[in-house]
Amino acid sequence: MGDRNRETQGIIFSLKKQGEQNRLVSIFTPDQGIINCMLYGGPKSKLRSLVQPFNRGSLYLYTDNIKHSVKITDFDAKKIHMSLRENLYKSWAATLASEIVLKTKCAGDPQNSFILLSALLDGIDAVSEEEARLGMLRFLWRYLGLLGIQPDARECTSCGTSLLSKEHDIYYIENQNGFVCSDCIPYSAENLRKAAENFKLDIHSITYLAAINELTPGKVRELILPAESAYKLKRLLYHLIEKSCGTKLETLESGAGIL
Repeated sequence: MGDRNRETQGIIFSLKKQGEQNRLVSIFTPDQGIINCMLYGGPKSKLRSLVQPFNRGSLYLYTDNIKHSVKITDFDAKKIHMSLRENLYKSWAATLASEIVLKTKCAGDPQNSFILLSALLDGIDAVSEEEARLGMLRFLWRYLGLLGIQPDARECTSCGTSLLSKEHDIYYIENQNGFVCSDCIPYSAENLRKAAENFKLDIHSITYLAAINELTPGKVRELILPAESAYKLKRLLYHLIEKSCGTKLETLESGAGIL
């Protein structure tokens, strides 16, 4: 048995105090998912100043196989994401995204989860809060796709007609995990009851979901989504992502007035 050094890409998730000077660091990596490593050194340490939540870069790790411990020896921080510490919404959004990754065990696909989360953090760091809010909706929808439970945003789950062909209300029906057009609702008492209990979207919000899947990220960012449509979409996506986690999301509860 021996000691070894290695390098990995990682996003810092959290730091927990261990003793007077040291920290236990939770790190999201594309190859191993979530790992925990020790960070040694006082508050004036350069390494300590770089290893902060949501920073991303190359981590240099030293594994002691005898003590069964891993420590951070260096961190080449490629992305610092300063605005995530300066803007309250962005900070909470990043925390919510990291909680989702943790509770879904990286959606069983740490490499693609890492790509999605990296894109979210880079994106919301570079834009206004208003644009960051839309960026979070796109992340949630894409993450549902990674989990394999993203509803079809193009066709009515009852009749199969296009949901994008005309301007009308669309209802998300929970027990079908799908969207139903307004024409189908009156023909089914069950659908009518479910529609009253579930979520209603408009043509703008359903078109936005379809666009996320079909257009390049740059093109989707150019789309304008009315505030009311964005609110309806947020309610639905928060519900779906929390359901996929199988438990209440602490960040959603604590940050209800912010998120």
